Amino acid sequence: MSGKAAEHGRGEWAVLALAMVLPLLITLLYFVLLASADTSWQRVAAIMGKGVQFALPIVWVGLICREMRVPHFSTSRGLAGGFGFGLLVLVLMVVTYQHVLLPRGIFLAATGEIRAKVTGLGVDSLAAYVALGVFYSLIHSLLEEYYWRWFVYGRLRRHVSVTAAITVSSLAFAAHHVILLATYFGWLSIWTWLFSLSVAVGGAFWAWLYQRSGSLVGPWLSHLLVDAAIFLIGYDLVSDLLT
Repeated sequence: MSGKAAEHGRGEWAVLALAMVLPLLITLLYFVLLASADTSWQRVAAIMGKGVQFALPIVWVGLICREMRVPHFSTSRGLAGGFGFGLLVLVLMVVTYQHVLLPRGIFLAATGEIRAKVTGLGVDSLAAYVALGVFYSLIHSLLEEYYWRWFVYGRLRRHVSVTAAITVSSLAFAAHHVILLATYFGWLSIWTWLFSLSVAVGGAFWAWLYQRSGSLVGPWLSHLLVDAAIFLIGYDLVSDLLT
C-alpha cells in the first residue's frame, strides 16, 4: 500500500465515524436545541446541516481520495425485492396505525408535536403537504440511500465483514431517528424504541439488498414507499390543518 493510500485508509475511519454521527448531531441541533427558536432558524439549520451531510461523500471520495466512483443504478437488479419489501412495510404501517395504534391512543401524545412541526414548516395547504411528501419520498430518500448505503455501508465493507458493515451502518442510520421519535413519543416510551428498531431493520435490509444487487434502485424504491406510508399516516393526523 502506498503512503497516500495508507493515509487515506486511516483517515477513512475518522470520516466514517463523522458520517455516522453527523446526522444525529444535525437532528439534535434543529429538532431539540432550536426547538424553541423561530422556525426559520430551524429550517436554516436543517438545510445547512443536510447540505454538509450530503456533500461529505463527494468531498471524501471524489476530491480527497480522487476515486471515480458514483452510485450504481440499474432498472432490474433488486427492483422486485425492494418493491415487495417497501409495499409490505407500507401496508403493515397503515394497517397497524389504523387498527392498533390509533384505537389505543398511542398517537395522542405525539399528535400535538407533529402538528406543530408541520405548521412550523409553513405547510398549511394540501398542495404544500403533498409537495413536502413527494420531496421526502422521492428526493430525500434517494439522498439517504446514496449517503447510508452507497457511502457509509459501501466504505465500511472495505474494512470489515459484510455482516459487521450492515449492522454498524443500520444502527447508525437508526440513531438520529431515535431523537425524532423521542420528541414525539418520549424517551421512556416503548414505542420510541420499537419504531427505532424498525428503522434499523429497514436499514439492514436495504444494505443487504444493495450488497446483493449492487444497485441503489431497489433500496431507493423500498425507502420511497416507506416514506410515503409515513406521510399517509401523517395526513390523517394533520388533515384538518390543510386548506
